[in-house]
Amino acid sequence: MNWINGIQNSLDYIENHITEKIDYSEIAEQAYCSVFYFQKIFNAVCGMTVGEYIRNRRLTLAGSEICSLKSKVIDVALKYGYESPESFTRAFTKFHGITPSEARRNGSGLKSFSRLSVKIILKGGNTMNYRIIEKPAFKVLGKTEIHSIDESQNKNTIPDFWDKVHRTGIIETLLTNASDKTYIFGICYGNTHTNKMTFDYSIAVECDGNITVPEGYTVSEIPARTWIVAECIGAMPEAIQKLWHEICTEFFPASEYRPTYEMDIEAYPSGNMTSPDYHSQIWIPIERN
Repeated sequence: MNWINGIQNSLDYIENHITEKIDYSEIAEQAYCSVFYFQKIFNAVCGMTVGEYIRNRRLTLAGSEICSLKSKVIDVALKYGYESPESFTRAFTKFHGITPSEARRNGSGLKSFSRLSVKIILKGGNTMNYRIIEKPAFKVLGKTEIHSIDESQNKNTIPDFWDKVHRTGIIETLLTNASDKTYIFGICYGNTHTNKMTFDYSIAVECDGNITVPEGYTVSEIPARTWIVAECIGAMPEAIQKLWHEICTEFFPASEYRPTYEMDIEAYPSGNMTSPDYHSQIWIPIERN
């Protein structure tokens, strides 16, 4: 499926079911990808989580109904998924800056969050350095944790994981057993759990298949695939986040490729990651549309 059409189908699904309990797996299915990757792509393209988008749209529509239809607060609260008038009022006030009763009295001061529509906008001046490579299967030695995408918890838990790996000597153990010390990988493994809000994240290095695996570590095989390898220059994490946005909004919409949604790899060499000249890479397995 066309990259843009898939995202747009998901946005249309959200709007058509905005007053219902929305299953994230149903949203992701519209774009033919996993919940994990839909969340990741949506965040990169739209700059917010799926949950934030749904919440903003519901509170926008709720504000309009309270002002124009004179609906009871409790009815509007239940319609848009809130279990009590109190929880609805808190969310409403946080979003609009006024309470539902204040909105009803004066009908002004409400915020509006429009529904999104995905379009390709051609613009010049940006150059993304990348190459398409065929890479045979290779093995990695890594430390793996389960992380959650619920309310973007992974934005905090993954940096905490990296901090722990550096503080506790795990990096040294990985490099001691590495067959190639060029990169330390951060690997996201799509959906590997029945709970679709969680995913495996591994900090790893390339290794030989016959190494003695240290206790608490695992060896995994990265399958042979075609990859886009995109070059990143800049301080972390801002530079890598900007590159993800460019890949999702500029490369895939205009290319003949789509991601396989199995995994993605961020490749970090040694060096000062806060330097504006720091070089890193994003690897994404791809296939032709």
